[in-house]
Amino acid sequence: MTRRSVVDVLLVLAVVALFAVPLLLDGGASEYGGTDAAVAEELEAGGYTPWFESLSSPAGEVESGLFALQAAVGAGVLGYVLGLLRGRRRAEPAPPPERGHP
Repeated sequence: MTRRSVVDVLLVLAVVALFAVPLLLDGGASEYGGTDAAVAEELEAGGYTPWFESLSSPAGEVESGLFALQAAVGAGVLGYVLGLLRGRRRAEPAPPPERGHP
C-alpha cells in the first residue's frame, strides 16, 4: 500500500469514528431530535402563532425522499463542476521549459 492510500483509509476511519463513537457511548439513552422541532416547541411555549399554514405537508417518508433527492442533485452538480475544473486544468498546455543562458 502506498502512503497516500493509508492516509485515505485512516481519514475514512476517523470520519466513521466521529459519528459512531458518540452513538456507542450514549447507548441509546438520549433522544436525538432536530433543531427545527426544538425551536418550534420553544416558540409555541412562548405564545407564537404562525402567520400562515403550509400548502402541503408531505409524510415523513416523502419528506425524507425529497431531502435525499435534493442532496443527490447538489452532490451531482458539485461533482460535475469539480470535474469540469479539473479537466480544464489538465487540458491547459504545459509552459515551455526555460532555457539557461550559456
